[in-house]
Parts: sequence; C-alpha cells; structure tokens
Amino acid sequence: MGRRTLKLTSELHEERLETVVAALVRSGARSVLDLGCGAGELLVRLAREKQFLRIVGIDVSLEALLRAQALVKAPLGETGSRISLLQGSFAKPDGRLEGFDAAALVETIEHIDPERLSTVEHAVFRCSRPATVIVTTPNRDYNVLHNMPEGARRHPDHRFEWGRPKFRSWAFGLAQRNGYAVQFDDIGEVDPVLGGSTQMAVFRRYAS
Repeated sequence: MGRRTLKLTSELHEERLETVVAALVRSGARSVLDLGCGAGELLVRLAREKQFLRIVGIDVSLEALLRAQALVKAPLGETGSRISLLQGSFAKPDGRLEGFDAAALVETIEHIDPERLSTVEHAVFRCSRPATVIVTTPNRDYNVLHNMPEGARRHPDHRFEWGRPKFRSWAFGLAQRNGYAVQFDDIGEVDPVLGGSTQMAVFRRYAS
C-alpha cells in the first residue's frame, strides 16, 4: 500500500476530523450539530473540548446511532444532555436542530443525490441557520494521486465527487443566496496544482 493510498484511509480520516474540530473551536461555538454523525467519531472528539456545552449528532441510520451511543455514552432521542443523539434527516427542516452556534457536515453531501442538495441547503442554511457551517467533501481532482482509475469514486455510496472548481462554485452560490461568507481550505497532503485530498468550506453567517 503506497503512502497516498494510506492517506486516503486512516491518516487522512484522522487529519480531517482534527481539522474540523480545530475550525469549530476557532469559531467560538458553544453548541454544535454533527449532521450525518455516523458512528460518532467526530462527536467523541468534540466531547473532549470543554468549550462545547451542547453537542448533538443526527443520522438517519439507527444502526449508526447505536454505534455512536456506545462510543460516546450519549442518550438516544434526548436533547437535554451535553451530548445527545437524534434519529432523523438533516435534509429536512427540524425544530430540534435550531438555535445552534455551529454545524458540521463531514463527508456527507457526496452521499446525497445532487438534485437533492437544494433540500439540504433549505434545511441547514435557511431553517437551522447556525452562525458557522463546516462542509468537507472529497476532491475528485486528487483521486489520480490516490492511484484511482479515471471515473472511480472513493466509496460505492458516493453519488458524486466534485473537483475544486465545482465545489467552490456550489459553495459560493449557496453562501450568496443565504447570507453567509465562505472560505476554503485543503486537508491532507497538498499538491500545488490539484490541492488537497479533502476540500473544506467554512461558512460564516453575516450579522443581521
């Protein structure tokens, strides 16, 4: 297994989570949503930061939530604890997800059909409207450096993978429509032409 292939698995995954946590800390957030929390790997890292007084993970998969529950020892279906888990879809407006300082969508949007991304935009950026939203997604341009054949995707459930121009165009449009500024960063080894293996957008809501 080559180094870049290794980075695609364990090293890159760890760096991605650490980068997202650091960005959330810098945002000054006290309450954080993990949208599409899966087995809770981001949640357990957020729980180590005393700055975060309220942490909620949501996922459509009950199986994933049960794994997360075992990892973080958090109640399922409650929102009163410091760390809570909810079953549901972040692509639908949900009053339980309102009033949070920040939200993270870590390697989630690529699991959604592109034509449904507008529903995510509506639910997250118009209804929940956290002050900070962090989105990470694979950078398709970098796949060649992971020794992947043309057209291959990193996971069989990925509905799409975007290169940097497409991702930035989508993010700029989303930010403009919803009253946010957006900045970008690369995660992983950065190639001077292709960027990083993971691309990250940090949205900050303009003061009203």
